[in-house]
Amino acid sequence: MDRAMIALSRSTSKGQVWMGVAAILVASGGNARRGAVRGAVVLGASTLVASRLLKPLFPRNRPPENALPGTRRFGDSPTTPSFPSAHSALAAAFATGVAIESPLAGYLIAPLAAAVAYSRVHTGVHWPSDVVAGGVVGVSVALLTRHLWSADSATVE
Repeated sequence: MDRAMIALSRSTSKGQVWMGVAAILVASGGNARRGAVRGAVVLGASTLVASRLLKPLFPRNRPPENALPGTRRFGDSPTTPSFPSAHSALAAAFATGVAIESPLAGYLIAPLAAAVAYSRVHTGVHWPSDVVAGGVVGVSVALLTRHLWSADSATVE
């Protein structure tokens, strides 16, 4: 499980997993395609809020490197502040953005988003409260997009 959590945590460092999922959703068409577009937009917005706005305001230290066995860590600890978890914010934002347009696709993506968030605690780079706060940021940013453009209710899953 340690290797899987490390791989998952690494694969989401720049949103690569979410862009891959978005490509699959675009190919699916319909509401899933709209979900991919909304999900991609909220990735950028949640990154700005979590990394550029909140991390400088709450410069919390990350968990100590010796707090976990070496097999659970994936290298040097990131140098950015710990609070909130940007990985968790992106995961929650993408899953919520997709779910706004395509509830079915959102439900299918939610376990992956939860696993990404958990991987950040499992690998020792975040405190659990960092991950929860990141999730709140991501969901909030995604829900705010409903005020900018409404979900399409004309197409069916």
